[in-house]
Amino acid sequence: MASIKVKYRPSTVVDREGAIYYQIIHERKVRQLTTDYHVHTFEWNESRSMVTASPDSERKFFIVSIRERIRWDVERLTKIAKKLDTDGLSFTPDDIIDEFKRYEKEYSLFNYMETLIIKHKQNGRTRTSETYKVALNSFKSFRKEEDLMLDSLTTEIMEAYVAWHKKRGNSPNTISFYTRILRAVYNRAVEEEIIESRNPFRHVYTGVDKTVKRALPIPVIKKIKALDLSMIPALDYARDMFLLSFYLRGMSFIDMSYLRKSDLKNGSVVYRRRKTGQQLTIGWTPEMQAIIDKYPENPTQYLLPIIRTVGCNERCAYRNASYNINHNLKKIANMIDLEVPITMYVARHSWASAAKAKGIPVSVISEGMGHDNETTTQIYLASLDTSVVDRANKLIISAI
Repeated sequence: MASIKVKYRPSTVVDREGAIYYQIIHERKVRQLTTDYHVHTFEWNESRSMVTASPDSERKFFIVSIRERIRWDVERLTKIAKKLDTDGLSFTPDDIIDEFKRYEKEYSLFNYMETLIIKHKQNGRTRTSETYKVALNSFKSFRKEEDLMLDSLTTEIMEAYVAWHKKRGNSPNTISFYTRILRAVYNRAVEEEIIESRNPFRHVYTGVDKTVKRALPIPVIKKIKALDLSMIPALDYARDMFLLSFYLRGMSFIDMSYLRKSDLKNGSVVYRRRKTGQQLTIGWTPEMQAIIDKYPENPTQYLLPIIRTVGCNERCAYRNASYNINHNLKKIANMIDLEVPITMYVARHSWASAAKAKGIPVSVISEGMGHDNETTTQIYLASLDTSVVDRANKLIISAI
């Protein structure tokens, strides 16, 4: 069995830090594996072959971090040597070092996540690849671009990451969004037997809190509709898209973006929700047409003036439009002294709230919104006539 020892090489320059390296011996062959860990001579305990620091040292936490990384390195080197030995193949210390370096390259957290992002994109899971990328960029910012090995992720690091988010004013659900993605990445590495689970997420929140839905009452929708924004095209457009979402029974912005001209026929829009795949039919009203008529005909296959350039990166165009509209909706909220911010998603909840206020049955509201409950709700919603929902929608639209 190979021997792995931690060694210290003092600097030839006075008061300069020396270097930690590993000595690997197998079948009388000796090799050295250098590290980027550097400590002072007085921080090295020769008898224990380990770095150490006094409790009152200013470098205490730094030394503890180095010690942990050394422990993980030695554990990894030992596992590699054991695996090579178990495989029954002849190997040398150089083979151990090569495998160690390969592991460092492929199974650092940053590299592993990048690999998963590419795989998700290749497999058509574009949204998943995008959320992984967002989470990776966030963690890189927290780490100041300093990568770490998958098995070096600890509860302390995750708690520090959560604290970093809180300091930036992020909500528990936003923080949980990032930690859940990191947990999924970590668990996948465990499933692939790349690492053994140390459960670094046990002290951080990875759930989803129920949030208060910011539904706007009809009088507020009326205020938004009545604003004269003719001299501010960007705000006028944002208001139009918000109202159109409301008119379309709270249609999500992504579904609005990908509505095709061919989806509108015989006085109705027929489309499938991108989230659930459920097919919905919405009666087309004069109010909807009035908004469409304000804008030049879309040169693309799409009905609404959101994705408007042929051959563009459609997903990028949708995201940019969503960002700009939500940004301008917040300005509109300020114009009417609304304390809560407005987003496109608010239109969806506002339609449901308006429908409830009009005494429309919950079953009709669920049908109108394309409720994604695949069990009990769909059992009684399947028999509903879409004209019932359309009449309900006309009742709501006429109220504003």
